Parts: sequence; structure tokens; C-alpha cells
Amino acid sequence: METINVNKEMIDSYLDLSSRLARLHVRQVWADYDREADVLYLSFRKPQRAKKTVEMGDGVLIRTDEDEVVGMTILNASSRR
Repeated sequence: METINVNKEMIDSYLDLSSRLARLHVRQVWADYDREADVLYLSFRKPQRAKKTVEMGDGVLIRTDEDEVVGMTILNASSRR
């Protein structure tokens, strides 16, 4: 087995993320992060084609198509827990 140098903290954060994603009520998740704007875009189907955007407060936007949530926009993503 090949040995590689990895950051254990980074791997642990990916493992935490994977368990959280697995609990979502969606089949697939696409994520795009704009580091300069610190905005995370999550899409739950491609193409997203949202018909409505609902502002939830605290910098969270929910994108819907009829009664289905098809995506989220999260502002100031790096400072959230």
C-alpha cells in the first residue's frame, strides 16, 4: 500500500461531512463554493431550475420548484458551524 501525507483534521472533517450528507432527504448534492464571496451553493438536482427563492434569514436562501427544495445558497459559509 502506498503511503501519502494527509492532514488528519481535513480527513476527519470530510468524514463528518459525508455522514451529514448521507442523512439528507435528497439523492444527490452538488456543491459550489465561491471563496472570494464566501458563498456556498448547494443543488439537489441538475439542472436546478428553481421557480422561487425564499429568504430564511441569517443569510440562507432556499430555492424551490413548486413544493420541492431544489437548492440552497448560504452566505458567509465559512463562519458557520
